[in-house]
Amino acid sequence: MAEKPAKQNDKKVTPRSEDFAAWYNDICLRAELADYSPVRGCIVFRPDGFAIWEALRDELDKRIKKTGARNAYFPLFIPQSFLQKEAQHVEGFAPELAVVTHGGGKELEEPLVVRPTSETIINHMFSQWIRSHRDLPMMLNQWCNVVRWEMRTRMFLRTTEFLWQEGHTAHASREEAEAETLMILELYRKFVEEFLAIPLIVGRKSAAERFPGAVETYTIEGLMGDGRALQCGTTHFLGQNFSKAFETRYLDDQNQMQFVWQTSWGMTTRLIGAIVMTHGDDQGLRLPPTVASTQAVIVPIFRKPEEGATVLAAARTALEALTKAGIRARIDEREGMTPGFKFNDWEMRGVPVRIEIGPRDVAAGEAVIARRDKSGPESKSKASLATIADTVSALLGETQKSLYAQAKAAMIANTRNFDDYAVFRKHMEGEGGGGFANVYWCGNPACETRIREETKATCRAIPLTNDGIAGKCLVCGESATERAYFAKSY
Repeated sequence: MAEKPAKQNDKKVTPRSEDFAAWYNDICLRAELADYSPVRGCIVFRPDGFAIWEALRDELDKRIKKTGARNAYFPLFIPQSFLQKEAQHVEGFAPELAVVTHGGGKELEEPLVVRPTSETIINHMFSQWIRSHRDLPMMLNQWCNVVRWEMRTRMFLRTTEFLWQEGHTAHASREEAEAETLMILELYRKFVEEFLAIPLIVGRKSAAERFPGAVETYTIEGLMGDGRALQCGTTHFLGQNFSKAFETRYLDDQNQMQFVWQTSWGMTTRLIGAIVMTHGDDQGLRLPPTVASTQAVIVPIFRKPEEGATVLAAARTALEALTKAGIRARIDEREGMTPGFKFNDWEMRGVPVRIEIGPRDVAAGEAVIARRDKSGPESKSKASLATIADTVSALLGETQKSLYAQAKAAMIANTRNFDDYAVFRKHMEGEGGGGFANVYWCGNPACETRIREETKATCRAIPLTNDGIAGKCLVCGESATERAYFAKSY
C-alpha cells in the first residue's frame, strides 16, 4: 500500500471525474474512515469507519440469526494439511496464503496457515460433531478477520487483512443445501439494497469465477460510481466436495451412512468501500442514515457571547428531542472554527442531516435543515423547532430512499445490451469502467477468456432466470440460451 501523503487532511479532494481512485483514497482519509498501517497491505479502521462496520454488522447479524444460524468462533491458525485435503480449494488459495513456520522460537512440526477462509477447519469440526440426521442441519456463522496476501491493495476493497462474516452449514440433502444457498443470497440482496441503499444485479458465477471447491457460486454485484462492478457478497453451494474430503458423514433415518451437503457464504468490510463509491460525491461521503453513526448534526451559529446562551439552549433542547426520538444526533460546539468550515466538515463525513440554528432562527422558533443527499437550493428548508424530531425522522427515511433511487438510476443508465463484439470492445476500451454489459454468452470458457484478455471485463453474474429466448454468443456467434453481465471490476 502506498505511503501516507504528508498532511493528508490538508489536501484538497481530487474530483471524481478527474481521478476516481485518487478521489476514493482522499475521501477515506479525509472523512477519517481509515488510515494507512505500517504493515504493508493493512489498514487501521478509524472510529467513524468502524462505526459503519458495526452498524451493518449488527443488522446483518440479526438477519442471519433469524434463519436459524448461530454464531461460533474458530481458530485463526489452520494446519496446512487441512487445505491440501480439497484440491481445488488449496489450488485457488495457494498464491494468497500467509504461512507460519516458527512459534516460540522453534520451527513448527507442521506449518500453520493464517485463515484465508474457514471451510477446512470448520469441516474438520463438523466431522467430529455430526453423527446422526438428528444433528442436521448444522448452521454456523462466524465474525472474524481473514488474511489473503494481496499484491495490489486498496482501502476496504482489497487488503491483506479484512473483516467479514462467514456462514457454514451442513444438510441432509442436496435440495436443502441448495435452498439454503439461494435463501442467503436473497437475504444478502435485501440487506444491501434496503440497508445500504445500493442497487444490485443477482446471479450465479461462471465456472472461472467460482469459489475454489464450490459446485456453484452465487453473487450480488453493485455498480460503483466509476462504472466498475464490485462483488458485494457471495453464497456457495459446496455439494459434498468438503464432506468427502473430511469424511463428514451422518447416519440417516434408514441407518445408512451418508455424506452431508454443504454451503458457505460471506460478506466483508469491502461493503464500506461500496458505500463510499456508490453514494459519495466531490464534497465527500453521503451516508445512508441506517449506517451513519451521526444521523443529524446541530451547528449553533452566533457571533456575540450574549447570543450564545440562547442559541446553545435551543440547540440542546433540539438535541434532547432528537435523541428521545431515537435519532443519533450531536451538537458541534467546537471553538475557533467558522460555520462554513463546520458545514464542509460534516458534508465530508456524510452526515445525512445538518441543522443550523442562529439567533434569528431561535426568535422565529425554527431551524434551517440541510439534506446531504441533495445539493443546491433544494437541499435546504426550514423546520419548526417544536417539531424538529418529527421533521428529521421523516427526512432520514426520505434520504435513505433518495440515495437508493439515485444509485439505481445511475446503474440503469450504465447498463447496456450489446450484440456486436467490436462495438462492445470499443465501449470497454473507452474512458471509465464501462458499466454493465448485458450480452448473450454461449458458456464456452474460451469466449469468456477472450473477453477478459481483450477488454479486462469479467463475467460478473449470470441471471438466475433468463427469458428463454435464444440468441447468438457475442464472441463466437454460436447459439446461446443465456445472457450474462460482464464488467470491469474491483
